[in-house]
Amino acid sequence: MEKEHQKATEIERKLEHALTPIGNFMVASFHHIALFVIGLATFWSAGYAVKEMFHKTHASIEDLLLLFIYLEIGAMVGIYFKTNHMPVRFLIYLAITAVTRLIIDIVNVRHEATMEVMFLGGTILILAFANLVVRYASYKYPSKVNIEED
Repeated sequence: MEKEHQKATEIERKLEHALTPIGNFMVASFHHIALFVIGLATFWSAGYAVKEMFHKTHASIEDLLLLFIYLEIGAMVGIYFKTNHMPVRFLIYLAITAVTRLIIDIVNVRHEATMEVMFLGGTILILAFANLVVRYASYKYPSKVNIEED
């Protein structure tokens, strides 16, 4: 009985040894394909936004902030592609830009500062504080792979 158990364990070990590189290859392939798709979709969307801006007489602040959002997404894809690490700060910057764009859109439509605008301003303050915490933590407790975009 013990010999059969050892033989089964040995087969499992050999099978795992043979399949692990295949699994790693499949995960890495999916990772790269997904990054290319996200990058391509970002480039396509940014190009379409620029095309729409040229059809108007001017670019609004919302249009420019949208381009910054596309730029931040592109930067995140580039950093993630090169390092396999996602800087959380870029997600926070993206969120701040998106909320700012929303505030400007609301104010342009209503032409008044409502409680909704105040709450969104508070959201930006919380996101800025979160960015401060992330930066402090990465300075005080650096990871093994320290990625600085500054």
